[in-house]
Amino acid sequence: MDYAAADAYLTKNRERHLGELQDFLRIPSVSALPAHRPDIARASEWLAERLRATGVPEVRIMPTSGSPVVYGDWPARPGAPTILLYGHYDVQPVDPVALWQTPPFEPAIRDGRLVARGASDDKGSLFIPLLALEALRAVAGGPQLNLKFLFEGEEETGSPNLAPFLHEHRALLAADVTVSADGGQWDAETPSLALGNRGLTGLQIDMRGAATDLHSGTYGGAVANPLHAMAALLAGMHDADGRVAVSGFYDAVRELSAAERRELARVPFDEAALRKELGIAQFAGEPGYTPLERTWIRPTLEVNGMWGGFQGDGSKTVLPNEAHAKITCRLVPDQDPDQIAQAVEQHVRRHTPAGVTVTVTRGKGKARPYLMPAEHPSLAAATKALRAVYGKDPVRVRVGGTLPVSDLVKRELGTWLVFFAFGEPDNLVHAPNEFLRLQTFDRGTRAYVRFFDELGRADAASLRP
Repeated sequence: MDYAAADAYLTKNRERHLGELQDFLRIPSVSALPAHRPDIARASEWLAERLRATGVPEVRIMPTSGSPVVYGDWPARPGAPTILLYGHYDVQPVDPVALWQTPPFEPAIRDGRLVARGASDDKGSLFIPLLALEALRAVAGGPQLNLKFLFEGEEETGSPNLAPFLHEHRALLAADVTVSADGGQWDAETPSLALGNRGLTGLQIDMRGAATDLHSGTYGGAVANPLHAMAALLAGMHDADGRVAVSGFYDAVRELSAAERRELARVPFDEAALRKELGIAQFAGEPGYTPLERTWIRPTLEVNGMWGGFQGDGSKTVLPNEAHAKITCRLVPDQDPDQIAQAVEQHVRRHTPAGVTVTVTRGKGKARPYLMPAEHPSLAAATKALRAVYGKDPVRVRVGGTLPVSDLVKRELGTWLVFFAFGEPDNLVHAPNEFLRLQTFDRGTRAYVRFFDELGRADAASLRP
């Protein structure tokens, strides 16, 4: 592959490409707001037409119960690896609009940055591989691997229709490995590869005491206070060292090897700088682990909210009859969301103080943790591509949050999912003034040229689980 020729093509066509991306960004495809449904349709049509212009011979807009999926198929040669490229064309709402320096759907280039809603997440990141494919077509006649495309329009609302779509169209979407154009790098100068992410399960706890709120002077000390009971219950979910005290919570948790911990320690991490940024004096959590390890490779149980009783100005001497709390648990391999939810529910029922009744409701949102093999050939291909454009090897990281698509693809399609995308932590995604660095845009297109080329030379069978 003549990388110099591909890079020259990208340089020559850079302004046209940036102009096309800005046209894409002008479409306010906000999936969370019903008023933007016509814009969702318009964005899917724009993307489908851009796939055709890239050279994809088969492109379809496929309906779901919500936003449509843009599908494409670009076969190259029998026996070559088949890659499924995933991304999403919907974006977050833009409020508060007053904090945007320029209108969110009127893209502006300022100080080497393209500013607009979706510039990084995920329209810009999704658009980058299409430009790499255009360059490959121009200098080499097309990619030397079989490509399929799956671009959804509901990621920002939790991808409610993705699972049934994958299940229904498993044969159509069959591939050797899935590549996600949604994700990012460690920072603007440090490339990274995410090997996995934590899973999720959640519950709501509702406590009830007396039949109604009571006078705290008349009944206080004789009738159980649900707020006291809830506070005691929640406090008992962790021990004094910060470990989760729920029986069985850690039974399935893998311990990292010394080599894996050394790999994570390579990640550039300034603990003092992050404490200052967060406004905290010190980190907390499970002893024996660094802050990154606590948020990447250890499971957690967090109280996300608790409420009940009087919350207005002034004083009201009431003994409330209800208390409520919401809990989520972030999970690591090989924890099962249903088993963890059951363990927490059993803990609640065993430790509920006397005098109150309790109801536990499991949340609808759940996801399994995901971790791909560190030696997978797609990661080797990605490493070579990133090294070529950043001048250094990528660090290997985990994601503390939950990315349901990763395990979903693994379970429904039977492929590993490798994240190869170019968002950065400071891009203000989901916030006013979201941006994509033009330098990152350039690096991304060139990295994808090399990544696709490396994947095209891989043994297809070696990519499969």
